[in-house]
Amino acid sequence: MTFSVNTNVGAMVALQNLAMTQKDLMVTQNRINTGLKVSSAKDNAAIWAIAQNQRATSRSLNAVVDSLNRGQSTVDVALAAGTTVSDLLLQMKEKALASSDTTLDTASRTALNSEFKSLRDQINKTVTNAVFNGGNMLLGASTGGVPTTVKAIANADATSVITVQAQDLSLGGAALTAAVGVTATIGTVTTATNMIASLNTAIGNVSAALGQLGTGSKALASHQSFIHNLQNTVDAGIGNLVDADLAKESANLQALQTKQQLGIQALSIANQSSSILLGLFK
Repeated sequence: MTFSVNTNVGAMVALQNLAMTQKDLMVTQNRINTGLKVSSAKDNAAIWAIAQNQRATSRSLNAVVDSLNRGQSTVDVALAAGTTVSDLLLQMKEKALASSDTTLDTASRTALNSEFKSLRDQINKTVTNAVFNGGNMLLGASTGGVPTTVKAIANADATSVITVQAQDLSLGGAALTAAVGVTATIGTVTTATNMIASLNTAIGNVSAALGQLGTGSKALASHQSFIHNLQNTVDAGIGNLVDADLAKESANLQALQTKQQLGIQALSIANQSSSILLGLFK
């Protein structure tokens, strides 16, 4: 081994090893600070790119959940209003049955007709006010509005939607039929008798319409649950790719700190080798 004061090989080696230890220590400390083993593209470009793509998917699913929530709320408001319409039709049928009794006096028939018309008008109010976020699924031609067909986003690319069709429950509309319109009355035995059949048809149609809305609401809720599970799975996958094992990093930190101290001591010893050479000239 050559001894030289110009070139201290031992110090150079010790310094190089200390620099490597310091670099590893900085990487470990960064992982502990951020909780990530891949926090930027320079850590691992391929893994970082994959993780970023999956993060984009996860965040896009937030918009999907929002769309499903809005859609389900719109349908649920329509369901609540539709149930009220169905209940009103049942009450109207009750009044029509009572009014079809030929033994009723004029005063009683007039009172029944007045109640019938009040219930009829309440249907119009219920349908008109069945609004959520500006959308109404129950409007028909007689109300002069535009019914809302719900189309909720179903995937992160917005290439798929879940559609829930609007249901016309307005007076004189498709479900209630023309006979149960804005001018429907039961002022006579004949009109009352005819109204019973019309109301039976309307009640059946409204029940079918509510069934369609209920199926749509269930589909939205089911897909929302799936999206939540999918988002959790994607987030877990991202974690598997980029999250640091903090228990492992903690142990590694202790080892590197010890190695750093030893490297400093080794460098100090190496730096003293030049002064040792002075003893050869005494």
